[in-house]
Amino acid sequence: MKTTLDCIPCLIRQAIEASRLVALEPCLQECFVRDVLRWTSEMDLDGPPPLLAQRIQRRLRELSRVEDPYRALKDQQNHLALGLLPELQRRLNAASDPLALAVRLAIAGNVIDLGVKGSLSESEVRQALEQAMTEVFVGDLEAFRQALAKAERILYLADNAGEIALDRLLIEHLGPARVTLAVRGAPVLNDATRVDARAVDLESRVKLIDNGSDAPGTLLEDCSASFRAEMAKADLILAKGQGNYETLSQVKGNLFFLFKVKCAVIADHAGVPMGAQVLVHAAAAHPEPYGVRA
Repeated sequence: MKTTLDCIPCLIRQAIEASRLVALEPCLQECFVRDVLRWTSEMDLDGPPPLLAQRIQRRLRELSRVEDPYRALKDQQNHLALGLLPELQRRLNAASDPLALAVRLAIAGNVIDLGVKGSLSESEVRQALEQAMTEVFVGDLEAFRQALAKAERILYLADNAGEIALDRLLIEHLGPARVTLAVRGAPVLNDATRVDARAVDLESRVKLIDNGSDAPGTLLEDCSASFRAEMAKADLILAKGQGNYETLSQVKGNLFFLFKVKCAVIADHAGVPMGAQVLVHAAAAHPEPYGVRA
């Protein structure tokens, strides 16, 4: 099996792009990149990549003195995705199976990810959503449908800004009254925070909480006690994005992962093809913890 080692080039590229985004002075940029290279040489390859990504982004905020380096880009992504909602809602209204389409669109929105690609155009997002209608889908939609029918408390773990607007379509189909939406506790990459949930008008529709962490995933030991209590109360958890898969794939319980496979390491671990849309129950996730070397 491939290991977390395979993610290092992506993390280094991500760090260099981030340093340019905040326009670090050359001396600070060199210091930042050297720190990242040193950390990658020392990192625990048995740990999930979001651990190192969290450290990289904390250092970036420290050097740049910018609390949310990706704020302008996140605002753009939210605006772009909101503009697509009326057309997508019309498609849902006409769909023979609205739940299946809402799931596909929510997963397709996972393409809006600056951790994987430094920038995305509106045409790229539109193309991704069109492809969502025909892309390979891996998962048991009927098992998901049955789990939803029984659930009274649903905890929905958001992933990225922009994408969170498309999550709104699925959340509205689930029944917002039984949904609690969890976002990141502090800015990291373009991951959604409370600011983004408010920007796409979700705060007025569902109970909104944050996880108390600035990791691009859900590192439970780094999350707040109140968030962990919400997880314990939920009888169904929906976790969006690769970062949540990387950090929660070994959690037991009624948990479904929804993500688009954008990384060969994830594809190898989950046993699914690159580019696939994935809806998988935690019980069916790979039995070996993510990142552990064979």
